[in-house]
Amino acid sequence: MRFSVLASGSSGNSIYVENDEHAFLVDAGLSGRKMEELFTSVDRSMKKLSGILVTHEHSDHIKGLGILARKYKVPIYANAKTWMAMEHLVGNIPIEQRFHFDMESVKTFGSLDIQSFAVSHDAADPMFYVFHENGRKLVLITDTGYVSDRMKGHIKGADSFVFESNHDVGMLQMCRYPWSIKRRILSDVGHVSNEDAAVAMSEVVEEKPTRIYLSHLSKDNNMKDLARMSVTQTLESCGIVTGEFLKLYDTDANIATELVTV
Repeated sequence: MRFSVLASGSSGNSIYVENDEHAFLVDAGLSGRKMEELFTSVDRSMKKLSGILVTHEHSDHIKGLGILARKYKVPIYANAKTWMAMEHLVGNIPIEQRFHFDMESVKTFGSLDIQSFAVSHDAADPMFYVFHENGRKLVLITDTGYVSDRMKGHIKGADSFVFESNHDVGMLQMCRYPWSIKRRILSDVGHVSNEDAAVAMSEVVEEKPTRIYLSHLSKDNNMKDLARMSVTQTLESCGIVTGEFLKLYDTDANIATELVTV
């Protein structure tokens, strides 16, 4: 199983996951042209996609979904409430390309099992995914106001995580955003901060080689170096030292990460 974080941030999000038999895109939050550029950068073709998995209907996750669905005739998977919420946002998608992926369920594609789980975000029915193959586990978890014990049960012990580290609380409190937006981001249906993300990480990582990709960073209220420093310091305060079995990686809003094996 291999993956690349094609793009991650306030302006657009998309993650590519493949094995020897199947290839999936999780969200398509950039323009169709930009998505194609990102695929080319990791030497992959959208013509070989087995499906696009949708997490929720916010524009930074579905901006390019409609155009890609129609151009490449790719199957689209989302839960019923998300389909309803994004109906008017993605344009016409033929019925034969529409598939339901229920919350808290598993779909199997050959040797690859994909598990959905609920997160806490201000969308119709937001959910993220865990990919399993041959004892290896890849977790994708962003766009959640907090990480509950139930979520931790789903994601615990992964070999690789794409984990939200959205904002620095101090930067958010001092920024130019109106209070209503600050309150939304800080709420239980907003986004997790660097420190809260690290505390959750400390409770789900195990003592084995593990990669964590810090993702969905706010362009106004976070920085890569700050996120990495804050997460490292908080993990250390929880008794976990990065660099031993745990390594942190940056993601970018415009540049894909290297395609790596889980």
